[in-house]
Amino acid sequence: MQDNARITPLRIDANRGAGTLRIEWADGHETLYDAITLRWLCPCAYCRGEAGMPGWLDSNPTLTADQTTLVHMALVGSYAVQATWGDGHDSGFHSFLLLRDRCPCGACEHDRARRAADNADQPVHANHAGHTIGGTR
Repeated sequence: MQDNARITPLRIDANRGAGTLRIEWADGHETLYDAITLRWLCPCAYCRGEAGMPGWLDSNPTLTADQTTLVHMALVGSYAVQATWGDGHDSGFHSFLLLRDRCPCGACEHDRARRAADNADQPVHANHAGHTIGGTR
């Protein structure tokens, strides 16, 4: 179950000049993203892919200055922010859950590594091992 204070922003500061996004969360944590990291997190279908096809970012492109220049940031309801980049790209909604889960601070990176190690030791449930979509193996 998700802790709402963990993914509820109290303050959001998009500093276009510095190319940063700073979020203060209701649980007291603070997240700081630089524009390059934020652009690599773009969750839109073009960048991440859809219908089993890889996205543009999956090709590991070299990002240009325009592609990593933050020109605008808007709220999307009460669940996300939408960045507009110097190249005009603006179709990615960065949910607060995504932004908190991928927080680049050292404490959060350590916590993700610990959880990954803990999960690596978990056995695969026999009813799910080897199953794929469509029921074929």
